Amino acid sequence: MNRREAIKKTVGVIALTALSPAVTPLIFSSKSKKEFNVLKFGARGDGKTLDSPAIQKAIDNAHASGGKVIVPEGYKFLIGTIELKSGIEFFIDQGAELIISTEQSHYKNSTAFYADGAEELIISGYGNINGRAVEFMSHYEEANEWWIPKEWRPKMFILKSCRNLTTKEFTFGNAPEWGLHMLGCENVLVDGIKIRNLLNVPNCDGIDPDHCRNVEIKNCDIVCGDDAIVIKATKQEIDYGPSSNIYVHDCVLETQDSGVKIGTETTSDINKITFENCKIKSSCRGLNIQLRDNGVVSDIVFSNIEFVSKYHSDPWWGRGEAISFTAIPRNKDTKCGKIKNVIVKNVSGKAENSIRINGTKESIIENVLLENVSVEFNRWTKYKGGLFDNRPTTVYEPIEYCDNPGISIRYAKDIMIVNSSINWGNNIPEYFSNAIKVENSQGVKIKSFTGKSANPNLYEDIVFL
Repeated sequence: MNRREAIKKTVGVIALTALSPAVTPLIFSSKSKKEFNVLKFGARGDGKTLDSPAIQKAIDNAHASGGKVIVPEGYKFLIGTIELKSGIEFFIDQGAELIISTEQSHYKNSTAFYADGAEELIISGYGNINGRAVEFMSHYEEANEWWIPKEWRPKMFILKSCRNLTTKEFTFGNAPEWGLHMLGCENVLVDGIKIRNLLNVPNCDGIDPDHCRNVEIKNCDIVCGDDAIVIKATKQEIDYGPSSNIYVHDCVLETQDSGVKIGTETTSDINKITFENCKIKSSCRGLNIQLRDNGVVSDIVFSNIEFVSKYHSDPWWGRGEAISFTAIPRNKDTKCGKIKNVIVKNVSGKAENSIRINGTKESIIENVLLENVSVEFNRWTKYKGGLFDNRPTTVYEPIEYCDNPGISIRYAKDIMIVNSSINWGNNIPEYFSNAIKVENSQGVKIKSFTGKSANPNLYEDIVFL
């Protein structure tokens, strides 16, 4: 078997494995439960009285019998931290709103909704949670086009070590920091969540599975300033294990950061991840794997995705990359892990910067397939181009000024480009360069590719260096 046949055989196995993740569907129970209306436990619902103690009483009573906590329509409830517990359904009725407090003394764990070790927990309903983001900001920077946070701001959700967790159909927005953060959770369904964060507030991620396993995220509609859906393995004091077996599909996303992402925090392995049937209306990186730590990112599939990726103001990470897979040590002490076994299939979009497959001498990216990938490159925003964003790193240039080919491959091995194309729009700066540029790599195979140099007088169509 030659190398090309071996690669085809390998990526075929990956596709069958990763495109059919073994996520066990969670059944959203329709079984009648005893109801615990928060008004009956002293909640006022006037938007001024702190109602989280009364809501907590309703939760504690429902927890004892596996009941359903009702946040009723027509009321606004001011809350600090609410601890969700095993066996309950927390139901936010349509027309009900939970408004988070701006007083730090009203919180534990710096989060509005908290759970630790809960099992069979359901968060559902058609109401809204308002995070009051701007009230946690000190000022707006006109030059950089973003809000500057105050010293303290809470997260919306920290759901830790939960099992058989369902979050379904409610809306939250104006998050001052991360949105739905799930840490060390297993058997999770996130279905039909609507997120409406502000595009100019930093760090207000949409959904963050972190050290989580057996997760399905579907039918979500997300607008946020930071990463829309991002799978992480953050540094923690205890070992929550890898992030594995996660299936994201049928979502609509709009962000000033990455549409669908793995990383940047990659302190444990992340594997068996599929992103499928998603539309990314706006981003600074459409598809992103950002390895900066010692974990191994492997068996990843991006399939049937449309995206738009563009530059934003300088403080935002990302510089309009269509697809960005980077393995760059965070600092001189980092023993960098690997990115390997990645499929990008049936993906199309518009972007202001390259498709990047960018390993380093410390970490070679291995075994990547681009199949039926079609991207049009153009410039339509006002921000400075001709660069790559390598942050966060202190080992390499954080911002690297360079030409931008359609596909940039560096320090990589066994890369296949099949039935794919790149096109150039009507605003072509001189730094738009080769159709494909390969540097310090081996085993790069190109078949049925359509694309030419952006500036034929300056650059070759395809170059190997």
